[in-house]
Amino acid sequence: MKTRKLAGVALVAWWSVACADGEPAAGGEWAGSVTDSAGIEVVANPPEGTWTDADRWTLTEDLRIGASGGEAIYQFGRISGIAPLPDGRLVVVDQQAQEVRIFSPGGEHLRTLGGPGSGPGEFGNQAGPALIGVGDTIYIPDLANQRVNRFTPEGEPLGSFALDLSAGFPIAWQDDGTGRIVSQTRPLNLPGQPADSMDLFVRRGAGGAITDTLFSVPSGRTFSFGEGGPSFQFFSPEPVWALVGDSRLLFGMNDAYSLTLYGPDGTPERIIRMAYERRPVTDADQGLITDGMVRLWREFGLSGPQLDAMRAGIGFAEFYPAFATVQGGPAGSIWVQHLRLPGEFTAEERENFNPQLGFGSSTWDVFDPEGRYLGRIEMPDRFQPLRFVDDRIYGIWRDELDVQYVLILRLLRGDTELVG
Repeated sequence: MKTRKLAGVALVAWWSVACADGEPAAGGEWAGSVTDSAGIEVVANPPEGTWTDADRWTLTEDLRIGASGGEAIYQFGRISGIAPLPDGRLVVVDQQAQEVRIFSPGGEHLRTLGGPGSGPGEFGNQAGPALIGVGDTIYIPDLANQRVNRFTPEGEPLGSFALDLSAGFPIAWQDDGTGRIVSQTRPLNLPGQPADSMDLFVRRGAGGAITDTLFSVPSGRTFSFGEGGPSFQFFSPEPVWALVGDSRLLFGMNDAYSLTLYGPDGTPERIIRMAYERRPVTDADQGLITDGMVRLWREFGLSGPQLDAMRAGIGFAEFYPAFATVQGGPAGSIWVQHLRLPGEFTAEERENFNPQLGFGSSTWDVFDPEGRYLGRIEMPDRFQPLRFVDDRIYGIWRDELDVQYVLILRLLRGDTELVG
């Protein structure tokens, strides 16, 4: 089936705002505090949110694209980017197929861009995400070919611009829906470079040139690049960020539940804090993750000394992060994803652990634009949200056989359209 809505079942989120004793909070009036620190608001949140039954948000499935069989054009191997165009068409990047597919607002395939290769308009096996820039230009970063391909909204090629990886490895990209594109770059730690590297957050113009450096922070150590090749230090503190409404930027290091919201001019506006439980990384967890990484690298064709070197580069922090990731939601809301740790996996999930799925939980904390805690939302199992646009959430859903689908969820307030 090319597209379908979940038959007879709305993917309604069950909101459970946990109090200290585990009982649901009544909701209503916010019970946190706001203090001033050198002109910056510090918002301290209680475990109780403000949502009530009348105003809490829910989720319903809006559209699903994909199939486990039938027409190949509706089968996805490894989705690495989803971006809606203003007219409702969807741009989807499939890393495994090394192509970009454009679908109608109703999910019908319209056009395929590129294909495997290194020629003009072609893609390597590390393409993605999909970004929408000024004039609705489609941008597709391609690390394998060290460039960014550009297309018109209709899918016509506009050439590409090079990525100078020696100046920094782009590890994350986002657009904010207004044409602004921001990337996070990490130095390669090549011989002769300082050991203490800094990640740069930069704004890029239509031609790919860096037009502004927003700020820099010490590089995370989850993965790094050096003379001996890549190394992995799982759960080390990492910079986590998202573009939030009106060109603001949300940033935090994920070893503490503390996020800073920056205004369009880069000035910090407020700090948002929440208490959390610090949990250790056990030996059993380390073994599970190492085995999963080795399986994944074998699937990518690594073997022998190369695989041994990659395995030797794996290390672990002592504790898990405070949260997984952040997103900017509708009306300037802020979404923070919980972690789902191996101890919470089923026996089957542990046996077939896929590192690509990460440790993001289906549970998210939601805050209003002022940083006040609203409550929790449960997204569907096996769903990985990639971007929030207006009242839609675009992401990847995997079935029990790990087949991937594009899934779009729509936010409601109660059972009505979400407004503002």
